[in-house]
Amino acid sequence: MTQHHSHLAREVAGQPEDWAREIQRADEVAELLPRRGERVATIGCGTSWFMGQAYAARREELGHGVTDAFTASEHHLDRGYDRVVVITRSGTTSEVIEVIEELSRRGTPHVSFVATPGTPVFEQSQHTVSMEQVDEESVVQTRFATSTLALLRASLGDDLASAITDARAVLSEGEDAMGPLLQAEQLTFLGRGWTVGLAHEAALKLRESAQFWAESYPAMEYRHGPISIAAPGRATWMIGELPKGLGDQVRETGAHLEHRPTVDPLAELVRVHRLCLARAQSMGIDPDQPRNLTRSIVLDS
Repeated sequence: MTQHHSHLAREVAGQPEDWAREIQRADEVAELLPRRGERVATIGCGTSWFMGQAYAARREELGHGVTDAFTASEHHLDRGYDRVVVITRSGTTSEVIEVIEELSRRGTPHVSFVATPGTPVFEQSQHTVSMEQVDEESVVQTRFATSTLALLRASLGDDLASAITDARAVLSEGEDAMGPLLQAEQLTFLGRGWTVGLAHEAALKLRESAQFWAESYPAMEYRHGPISIAAPGRATWMIGELPKGLGDQVRETGAHLEHRPTVDPLAELVRVHRLCLARAQSMGIDPDQPRNLTRSIVLDS
């Protein structure tokens, strides 16, 4: 494995151990999380929104109840929810603080996953799950997001043992295992069900860390226009179950199809993180400092 000297590289490498530690807290935080049958909404911005999407879809797939995922600036909490799950690494994002204030006014039960103690969301939420041990120095989020999702998945009854094993295997691979992905001029990520959120997050990570052209779509939606971008020298990466016939359609375009059906989707995201590091290094880009971004978006009042 090529050595990458950055905060992001260190944070990516520690994810399997982070997950193993965090999922041990599932019983500890269970009383703070949604009950089976409750109508639930998740709130987040950027990466945290995508983790909320993944959790929401997985909760519904497992029969725990209606679950919607909103970005903090475009929520519909007035529809009425029994409980809200908020995800925010910094605890200082303006739109999220406004949501916490609204939830408090409404008296809506809520719990926030926050990495930074002493911040407004950490202190003002009804309940807070501290994720301080997986906070990050890189502006680009990796371990906070995946560890939060791992804990939420564990709370739903998912067994994360295979995800942890798969992630360790991914981290031990040489970069040549990425094959055509290292040279592709464009990459589109696809997901189904709970992995749609992971596909959106994967594309965001490449845009942030390597200024790389990446898009993302629900897999079945890909046929309805986006597949027109597929061509030789480009790649389509399916995270999760590949719809019947779609692989053949992608190959017919001349684009490379990347799909590892036996790897847990959360571990596939670690593969994306490794690609981010490789692409950033090849372009001479500092992956810790994405262009035009800061750790937290704080808007002027």
